[in-house]
Amino acid sequence: MRFVTFQREGYDEPGVLSDDRVIGIRGAGFDDMVSLIAGGEDAMDRVRTWAQRAPAGEELDLLRTKLRAPIPRPPKIICIGLNYRDHAAESHLAIPDVPTVFAKFPTAALGHRQPIVIPKNSAKPDYEAELAVVIGRGGRHIPEARWRDHVFGYTCFNDVSARDFQMATSQWMIGKTFDTFAPFGPAIVTADEIADPHALDISLVLSGDVMQRSNTRELIFGIPRLIAHLSSVFTLEPGDIIATGTPAGVGFARKPPRWLKPGDEATVRISGIGELVNPVITEE
Repeated sequence: MRFVTFQREGYDEPGVLSDDRVIGIRGAGFDDMVSLIAGGEDAMDRVRTWAQRAPAGEELDLLRTKLRAPIPRPPKIICIGLNYRDHAAESHLAIPDVPTVFAKFPTAALGHRQPIVIPKNSAKPDYEAELAVVIGRGGRHIPEARWRDHVFGYTCFNDVSARDFQMATSQWMIGKTFDTFAPFGPAIVTADEIADPHALDISLVLSGDVMQRSNTRELIFGIPRLIAHLSSVFTLEPGDIIATGTPAGVGFARKPPRWLKPGDEATVRISGIGELVNPVITEE
């Protein structure tokens, strides 16, 4: 199944994608995506039943529906740096022995076709195409062998980064968490639809030019290792987002650098998941 959050009559509502339609599921008892995710298989059964006989007015035209981030305020947005060998090389940094971890605040979350806003105090905004994992069942000290038990689904993610802020300190977070710097979506694709998340083509197209192209098989630390490592430190919760890292081709490593600029359109594509499209504007 594919889940979205959309705007309707002044509030956000979770929904299911069905071809070119969005089926609202508030009437099935879910006010937001986190409550659905936390509900486990019982919640999924209720959604399937509801979607098969949705009342009139619950089916909307996708093309006329404004999407938000699938989880508008994720409990945690956890990001992994330098997780593709080619990206570590272009960054002139050593291949890490353990995952490099930073975070974004929930205020950075952004949905499909919503604009990335270049902050007025940054001159070096950059893009990073990533596969994101959505945690289902939470937990602490999750063994690698049980990782699938804790994954709800997958989505496209763009780790937008202000390189001037990021590189001004050894702590990357300040350059990573400007408002609108965590676009993801358009939908969460449930884990049963993705046989192997470590075999997905991933790319980023910027205003018609292919800037990044790779496959998730090139991840240094795969999803089992990331879930085990992160949960050894803190509790993973339903709805947490883990952005797994980006391949080579980012803007700052190009000669000359290619920064995001007003009028750009950034598209993250991941096979089996879809396309996340965001226009780029400047802060007023």
